Amino acid sequence: MAGLTMRRIAKEVRADVAAARDRDPAARSVSTFAILSSWGGVQALLAHRIAHAMHLNGSKVVPRIIVYATRALTGIEIHPGARIGAEFFIDHGSGVVIGETAEIGDRVTVYQGVTLGGTGFQRGKRHPTIQDNVTIGSGAKLLGPVTIGHGAKIGANTVVVTDVPEQATVVGNPGHIVRVEGRRPEGPDTDWIHLPDPIADAIKNLSDRLAEIERRLATLDGGDAEAEVRELRPKQGPTTAGG
Repeated sequence: MAGLTMRRIAKEVRADVAAARDRDPAARSVSTFAILSSWGGVQALLAHRIAHAMHLNGSKVVPRIIVYATRALTGIEIHPGARIGAEFFIDHGSGVVIGETAEIGDRVTVYQGVTLGGTGFQRGKRHPTIQDNVTIGSGAKLLGPVTIGHGAKIGANTVVVTDVPEQATVVGNPGHIVRVEGRRPEGPDTDWIHLPDPIADAIKNLSDRLAEIERRLATLDGGDAEAEVRELRPKQGPTTAGG
């Protein structure tokens, strides 16, 4: 049994190293030994593979010691009970927290500062389920037993508290589900700069409508379309700069 477990762990680690080479440009010309010895995300995942196997075999104390040592070394905390699929990659990784009942599919990419956490003190399933080919941006917080569908992308610093459908992109706090126009959000993609912002779009639409109403009123009144802006009250006393 131990031999089968070690062979399974070795196979998973080879897939994890291959995932690091595929998704991190800095790792593409680096040896396997260098990746295992200096990539914190790969080290944390290797430690988790071992701790998780021991956890499944009924060990209580040693897996938690491994988690504690790994957190001190890499800044990444993965509960030994979390289930993680093949080709998982944590880029940079500092500040990543993955809870006990989290379930992560294959070919998932996570960036630094991500939390897969719970809400409140409920028991049972209380952490997210991440399906295959999901990318989660820096600082994102996924809270509670939500399900993130296949191929979804979670934008940087997004807070997700509801389920996300397949092939969707989520941005904002709280997270808003959007679509990447003209392309499918499939696989790792670090272009978090050009993601759509539904709040900004709504404000722009309101601004455009207000400008159109002002133009129509100006036409009816025969006046200028420019609105006059007045201060509510005159300035008095010292300035806020201390003058």
